[in-house]
Amino acid sequence: MTSSSDPARRCDADVIVVGAGPAGGSAAFHLARRGHRVILLEQQQQGRTKPCGGGMAASVQRWFPFDLEPAVDQVIRRVRFTWCLEDPVVAELPGDSPFWIVRRSVLDAYLASQAMAAGAELRFGQAATAIGRGAGCWQVKTSEGATLSAPALVIADGSESRFAAELGLGPARPRYAATVSVEVEADVLEPDTTRFEFGLVHHGFCWAFPRQGGYSIGAGTFIGRQEGDTEAVLSALLPSLGLAADAGERRHGRLRIWDGHHRLHGDGVVVLGDAASLCDPFLAEGLRPSLMSGCHAAEALDGWLGGDTEALAGYSQRLRQEWGESMAWGKRIAQVFYRVPRVGYQLGIKRPTAPQRIAQILSGEMGYGDIAQRVIRRLMFQRR
Repeated sequence: MTSSSDPARRCDADVIVVGAGPAGGSAAFHLARRGHRVILLEQQQQGRTKPCGGGMAASVQRWFPFDLEPAVDQVIRRVRFTWCLEDPVVAELPGDSPFWIVRRSVLDAYLASQAMAAGAELRFGQAATAIGRGAGCWQVKTSEGATLSAPALVIADGSESRFAAELGLGPARPRYAATVSVEVEADVLEPDTTRFEFGLVHHGFCWAFPRQGGYSIGAGTFIGRQEGDTEAVLSALLPSLGLAADAGERRHGRLRIWDGHHRLHGDGVVVLGDAASLCDPFLAEGLRPSLMSGCHAAEALDGWLGGDTEALAGYSQRLRQEWGESMAWGKRIAQVFYRVPRVGYQLGIKRPTAPQRIAQILSGEMGYGDIAQRVIRRLMFQRR
């Protein structure tokens, strides 16, 4: 925490956080809890629905001193894999590390409320329109016409981030996966089972996450551009869940997926979550790395504000070790798997131990590096 004699006290805050999603909300909470003055800017209005499957490992609880379960919509105990809606494989999740389904609007609001309770100032409906640096502080212009200043800055403005590359953070040319998501109100057939469907989407997969009163359903393409007819895919998938083929509202979007190790920090600034291109390139998991990066960034900024000049470099290195090294293997698996998905399903999913390994990856108990070399060798050998 800065002292009353510190020149930073002349700024509007110690830290400005741009974006109140899971990454920004987590960072704002932990910074405010450490006694820093935090302004959290969110361009959307409170309660607005956001397209997101909403799945995350329950192991994220370890990063928070408060209970996350009030934001949890459904607890998942098993994962069901299929190929073209047939040839099913079911994996039981570890009992002490289930998978949670959340609604992004609920999770975001819950984290923001915890941040405000810790002392952060939240400003809904205020977008950052320009960012610059001068006189030892970051200057952030807002859509309300204000200019806010702080010695430290957090960029957490999501997959469509306009500031990450502008500030030289993360990849200069992000790699995207194309997605379509559908929220459907319906009776849920198996409320404790999430589904991953391979085969319907070329170079990708579909998912169906049960939640209270319905499903969060999506499809994503992870190599090249979106291919095929999305409506044809959904028209096959939705009836398999007992739903009408045209049920729900389609929302198209992009996931900014992990595509290599990059610097995630600068002079008093860090980038987190989707804006940092942390989304899993194989299974599209984005919430866990968003929460992880928010918590680790807060710890690093606390050190930097306290005079540790190497703290922010430590943040980049920590994310590389704890997330990036696993994602490097995940990317290699995805590149092989999604080019030969039928072979990938037979050799990567149908093997006796494979579903449990994927379940352990989803639960946060294992990384891709633990399985990658065997899986890649198996897939490459089969392609010859």
